[in-house]
Amino acid sequence: MIPHFHSRSFGSGPRPALAIHCTLAHSGAWRGVGAALGDRLTLHAFDLPNHGKSGDWDGQGILHDTATAMACAVMDDIGPDPIDIIGHSFGATVALRLAIEHPERVRSVAMFEPVFFAPAIADNPGFADRYAADTVDFDAALAAGDDEKAARAFNRAWGDGPPWDTIPAPTRQYMTDRIQFVRHSTPTVLHDSAGLLAPGQFDRATMPALLMAGATSPWAAEVNGAIARRLPHVQSETLDGVGHMGPITHPQTVARLWSAFLDQTVQPRHITAD
Repeated sequence: MIPHFHSRSFGSGPRPALAIHCTLAHSGAWRGVGAALGDRLTLHAFDLPNHGKSGDWDGQGILHDTATAMACAVMDDIGPDPIDIIGHSFGATVALRLAIEHPERVRSVAMFEPVFFAPAIADNPGFADRYAADTVDFDAALAAGDDEKAARAFNRAWGDGPPWDTIPAPTRQYMTDRIQFVRHSTPTVLHDSAGLLAPGQFDRATMPALLMAGATSPWAAEVNGAIARRLPHVQSETLDGVGHMGPITHPQTVARLWSAFLDQTVQPRHITAD
């Protein structure tokens, strides 16, 4: 059973889309992208479990399964027709999973730096060692039960924004309170608990796909490349001067790129009942 989910919408355009935010954020992270595309999209965003105003994961099963089920429930609320999906970081891993497991419901999928490391590890086992070396401070803080130190290390690795001590105290507390979400994501993002790498799975995602990355992100090129090699119809783009938090720090840039991609996809047919 999925927890209660909170969602909000940005824009009032005729084309519905689903947006899935990154770890330690909330649905409001899509406000900038939604505003930039508000005349062509109605962007439906929801809070992941343990985030924003959604309920908490109950600790049963796999966290990623719960997040994916919540996304499906939001799609049910939007309507039965296939829709465009965009995801960022962890949210992009959910978007990818929806495209693979529910291709009939996805018209197009756009992903900004999905943190699905499993295919990069499968292609190059040395990637796992490099990633572990880069995140040793974060892992040590989690192991020691120091959530605040772990959140500080996570922000240093992924935030590409203001230093930790300059972030408002309520935001720092919000991130600290949710930092264990990263640990609970590991079965899927590192070890592919969903089985997405099984033969034939990626072939199911036949819709147009867009993979975006910031040029300053340390792991994006290799991870995006491993995913791109497996998707049947994918376009890959790198944004100069942008880091991992691109949808939040550079929403206009991300929106322009996503909009150009959407122009290439087929618009839905509207059938009026007699």
